[in-house]
Amino acid sequence: MAVASNSVRLLSQVVAKIHSLNFEKRVVGVSCHGRNLKQNAVSGVQAMVQVGLEGKSKVLDGTLEFDVVSEKELREKGFLGLRKTKLVCTIGPASCSLEDLEKLALGGMNIARLNMCHNTREWHRDVIRSIKKLNEEKGFCVSIMIDTEGFQILVVDQHGAPSSVKAEEDSVWLFTAEKLDGSCPFTVQINYAGFSEGINVGDELVIDSGMACFEVIEKIGNDLRCRCSDPGLFLPRARISFWRDGKLVERNHELPTLSKKDWENIEFGISEGIDFVAMSFVNDADSIRLLKEYISAKSSRSIRVLAKIERWECLQKLEEIVEISDGVMVGRGDLGVEIPLEKIPTVQEQIVYVCRQLNKPVIVAAQLLESMVEYPTPTRAEVADVSEALRQCVDALMLSSESAIGLYGHKALSVLKMASNRMELWSRAENQQAFLNLRQLGVSLPDRIAEQICNSAAEIANNLAVDAIFVYTKHGRMASFLSRNRPNPPIFAFTNNESTRKALNLQWGVTPLLVDLSDDMEANISATISLIKSGGLLKEGDTVLVVSDMTPTLSAPVVFQSIQVKTIGDT
Repeated sequence: MAVASNSVRLLSQVVAKIHSLNFEKRVVGVSCHGRNLKQNAVSGVQAMVQVGLEGKSKVLDGTLEFDVVSEKELREKGFLGLRKTKLVCTIGPASCSLEDLEKLALGGMNIARLNMCHNTREWHRDVIRSIKKLNEEKGFCVSIMIDTEGFQILVVDQHGAPSSVKAEEDSVWLFTAEKLDGSCPFTVQINYAGFSEGINVGDELVIDSGMACFEVIEKIGNDLRCRCSDPGLFLPRARISFWRDGKLVERNHELPTLSKKDWENIEFGISEGIDFVAMSFVNDADSIRLLKEYISAKSSRSIRVLAKIERWECLQKLEEIVEISDGVMVGRGDLGVEIPLEKIPTVQEQIVYVCRQLNKPVIVAAQLLESMVEYPTPTRAEVADVSEALRQCVDALMLSSESAIGLYGHKALSVLKMASNRMELWSRAENQQAFLNLRQLGVSLPDRIAEQICNSAAEIANNLAVDAIFVYTKHGRMASFLSRNRPNPPIFAFTNNESTRKALNLQWGVTPLLVDLSDDMEANISATISLIKSGGLLKEGDTVLVVSDMTPTLSAPVVFQSIQVKTIGDT
């Protein structure tokens, strides 16, 4: 068989890698059909590399829940044509109708994000239930993320004006935490009584990443009188920050990461069955740990917690925050308020690198296609920015205002989809896939085996040019390890856990499928291959690399982790 004859050297490398783990009395079984390549013993852990021909097999009872968008893309473009970068869309007034949500889902939206800063809980509930209805009735697999507001210093009232207010150059304004009654010209109410602590005359007050700038000219108790040095707009709920000598002022007070409203919104999200919580303005790893423990105690299903990297403090504790989180969102808009603008590209690349090393999915967000809020085509600079994020192999890209309030949200999504397809094709054709010397993460023996198997499986898949990688997983860990390696073939993750399926929607290159799984690994493989063949998605001669990750049960007490290369035979 052609695959077998080309595989012995690669399989020998896998055996060498597995044996380098120092198993002592634990042993691995490695076999290649038709070859004398075996080593067996009794073990509590089994890992196997196998090459074989998948011929006629009985279709077992069962169904395979395949996302209709991925299925359509697979039929039209083949395995290597599947988009690997995931797309997140923020839902707002411009995209909340059932019709608009369906258009976004058809356009490639993998995750719908709800920003809890805006709209009522009733509005959010309606959107969540609309998305679930589409998933159930139309066959989509769209995950749902809520984004906490976080505790931040905000403008809550611009002298009684209901919308944006223009600040003219040299105009003098009073910033106060006192509640405003009626119209108070040139007065701005701030939501935090201690906003002026540690601020000196001569410091610069910046509105929303530089929309307008002021110089502090006088402190009056807790209030600040400021002169506008750079005219611009106050938008509703604009964020303020303070700078001194070109550097962000380190505040002498600690703001809580989650407000009372945030906790209520999280409780609401749990009750509505969301899949992700993105935690805004994270200060440290402890705040993430606290939220994960709270969700674990309150929810019977797994909800992933993402850390939004938006503060200068986060960068000082980046690795420990990434390690405790289930993923990361690079909030470039707010981060750009806290660090000099010229540092954003390198900081973004650093965050992406750390996430890849620690095997955590990463979303690049904010102002990707900002001009498309008003215009039907992006600027060339925006496309170049998106392409750079794709070159860094981020797991996902996110639309914010573009899809929430923009006039051309669906077109913006199509631009991200087009750019993703183009950059992924270029990366594969030019062999430009970013190769990293990935650090070992596994501590226990089974985890270390799983990690080595996935690293080797990705290498085998690339070198043999297989059509697809199949992974069988209950919790998604091996699927994430495969994704971390950024292999050329798409990864199809078969799971019987709906929460795992929705979580894998955020992993680069992974198409999650819901299917009944038994303790019999070979039966699972035969059944799923037969189901996919019967749908016309696999044909004779296609080659798939199969990786299993089945945890021990009472009926099957051995951890069974394996690599198999199968060529699809005639049915």
